[in-house]
Amino acid sequence: MKAITYHRYGSVEELKLEQVAMPRPKRGEVLVQVVAAALNPIDSVIRSGHLKWMTGWQFPRIAGSDFAGTVVDKGPGVEGYSNGDPVYGFLNPELGGAFAEYLTINVNNIARIPLNLKFEEAASLPLAAQTVVQAFGSSNSYQGKRVFIHGASGGVGVLAIQIAKILGAEVHASCSYRNTDLVKKLGADQVVDYTQQDIRKLGEPYDVFFDVYGNMPLYKVAHQIIRGGIHLSTIPNPSNFLQAFNPLKRRAAKVVVVRSRQNDLEQIANWAETGKLIPVIDRVWPMAEAAIAQAYLETKRAKGKVVLRIRSLNYG
Repeated sequence: MKAITYHRYGSVEELKLEQVAMPRPKRGEVLVQVVAAALNPIDSVIRSGHLKWMTGWQFPRIAGSDFAGTVVDKGPGVEGYSNGDPVYGFLNPELGGAFAEYLTINVNNIARIPLNLKFEEAASLPLAAQTVVQAFGSSNSYQGKRVFIHGASGGVGVLAIQIAKILGAEVHASCSYRNTDLVKKLGADQVVDYTQQDIRKLGEPYDVFFDVYGNMPLYKVAHQIIRGGIHLSTIPNPSNFLQAFNPLKRRAAKVVVVRSRQNDLEQIANWAETGKLIPVIDRVWPMAEAAIAQAYLETKRAKGKVVLRIRSLNYG
């Protein structure tokens, strides 16, 4: 089968389209024929070698984690899924494997795709949407709470706006002037252009400050979070972890290390099926242009998600 691989850490130039061995499902796993796979910033971080102390030195690697496709085989002990079922999910980003024509995954880490979503749309959701769900807590009520989302037009941000609104929050968000219309359309009650206004000087108290963009850690914005409020970050660097576990801090802090959970995927699918959560896709590239797609994502200019089409389908 074909896959996007890399044989050493480095730039996007390391990504190559190659033939690799076909995977076989083990006990509790399904074999998925991938139709679409989405890019995430963590893919670039891992490929560049910034987390090699975690990911090790075993090569070649298959890039990617988000995917959507159809079940074509299953290992022993798998129940509840049949060949042809459309499913979506994400693989552990540290291991990768989604930018391929086929992949295997534990059946507890997938969910069915709603009938109203195309495969490209479904592929754009698993990692980013679960990041938001696990940051906020899908069972929490945010009724009457004020949430600020910094960097609201990217892959996680566009979903954070919508999920915060689903949970009942008043949502304030930041983006550049190019994306204010999109952010308002997705439900933000107030939008700040961070190219014109210093995010550290908003002068308003928030229950939650979600630093999606990654340049507003707790120490910069603690004064804008109410006592009992929380700072959320998706950036797993030492500084953010120290803030999260510092017993002397006056505001709570949390670094979201996302894990694939079937219950979360089913909740996200339900929101998408009922029209409460709308996937936002910037561009779709063919599989062979994965390096170009990843270079574009690294500009941090994408509105929503960037997706690879692994297998072409005629939607009619």
